[in-house]
Amino acid sequence: MFAIVDIAGQQFKVKQNDNIFVHRLEGNVGDVVDPKVLMTSTGSSISMSGSAKAEILEHLQGDKVITFHKKRRKGYTKKIGHREALTKIKITALA
Repeated sequence: MFAIVDIAGQQFKVKQNDNIFVHRLEGNVGDVVDPKVLMTSTGSSISMSGSAKAEILEHLQGDKVITFHKKRRKGYTKKIGHREALTKIKITALA
């Protein structure tokens, strides 16, 4: 059984006990969130309804992303970077 869920503006294909990284969510470690379920599938049947529960495991930062800007023949270069704020969640129940 799997489900397509919408969490923090992104869609994920999840199964029970999956750990996924999503954009930073409100809440503390151990809180339970209810993602919006778009579709569920059990073998050969597909349903456009269902429910899911997820538990927040930890808040962390992702890998550093480097962006480099350059204008040729002008001597202009700029190197900037950032780290995304992420939340690791575990899908505890699908129905």
